[in-house]
Amino acid sequence: MRVLMIAPGTRGDVVPMAGLGSRLIPLGFDLAISANPAYAQVITDAGCEFRELPGDMSELVTPAAPGQKTTGSVLRNYFEQLGQYMELAAHGTLTAAQAGADVILANSVAPYAYDVGEALVIPVIGAHLQPTEPSSAYPPVVLGSARSLGAVGNKLLGRLISAGKAPYDAPAAKLRHELGLPPLTRAKAESRRRRIQQPILHGFSEHIVPRPADWHEGLSIDGYWWPAAAEGFQPSDQLAQFLADGPPPVFIGFGSTEAMDAQFMLDTARKAGVRAVLQGMEGIDEPDAISIGAVPHEWLFPRMAAVVHHSGAGTAAAGLRAGVPTVSVPIFTDQPFWAQRVHQLGAGPAPVPYKKLNSDLLAAAISQAVSDPAYARNAQQISRLLAGEDSVAPVAAALRGIAG
Repeated sequence: MRVLMIAPGTRGDVVPMAGLGSRLIPLGFDLAISANPAYAQVITDAGCEFRELPGDMSELVTPAAPGQKTTGSVLRNYFEQLGQYMELAAHGTLTAAQAGADVILANSVAPYAYDVGEALVIPVIGAHLQPTEPSSAYPPVVLGSARSLGAVGNKLLGRLISAGKAPYDAPAAKLRHELGLPPLTRAKAESRRRRIQQPILHGFSEHIVPRPADWHEGLSIDGYWWPAAAEGFQPSDQLAQFLADGPPPVFIGFGSTEAMDAQFMLDTARKAGVRAVLQGMEGIDEPDAISIGAVPHEWLFPRMAAVVHHSGAGTAAAGLRAGVPTVSVPIFTDQPFWAQRVHQLGAGPAPVPYKKLNSDLLAAAISQAVSDPAYARNAQQISRLLAGEDSVAPVAAALRGIAG
């Protein structure tokens, strides 16, 4: 069976799909992943075929400086560029599907994959890394806030947002017109899929997000789709020596967002009184701090005393998998949701909101994370639960089922 995964977005959107793909291949599936060119090697290293989605989202996820608010003009420019990015992704999805597929897995920001599937008569299954279904159990993750509005408020606002405008609406409508399909808004299409309980797979764990009681039967929580195994990885001599030269350090890194500069991270680590491994910059090699490039989180995180990050879905999961405390600095979209879940599970102190961020606040949170043993105990318990999950078998079963 030829499976095509549609994964627009940043590295955090692509890596879980590549990991899932690498584990589906031994089960007899042929895997292709359509993503931006920056992640071609991530995909091919996982043993999957790369099919290009034009564009680059990295510049769209760089926030204002810590503690500063984003201006209205910046937001308008952001949404304009995001719309352009989605138009490229929509047409790239069509090209990728025309290259051949028996079934399509589409992430939560690729609803145009359903339009492509309709035109080419290819079944489509949602494959989401976040809980996007309107529910009384949580506020809409796209709001960038974890503040609950109560059961009624959460569900109502979730439905309103689901029916409202989104950056991929215009590209999807344009694509439908070009494909000769009858007009159908994205919101109405999602409502129809909800009514018929069309399946959506979710790549996170019920141990982290219990299945909401108001989800329909087609929505499944299958467990985390971990990155492809980094077999044979060897750290640089510099990193290996740094880790051997003292107590476990604290990881500080913010993925694709490029949220903080080196001096901010260094100042924070010094105020917290910890050794630090800093990701996202170059040239730091000090007795108590070192900068690194790409190092697999599955190798690095278990060697840390704590991890400090933006709490993107994949990075938050990696910290929990490693069984170490997490200090979250959520910035936007689903990050506050995951940050709050980590805290509620007792695996880290209260999140430090990016809009209020300064080195004193972050250093205090780091000190709390490494000095209170309860955070490590809770994180280790979660790690054991995650280790017992099989997140691939449910996906394989769903693929076989939809193909008949």
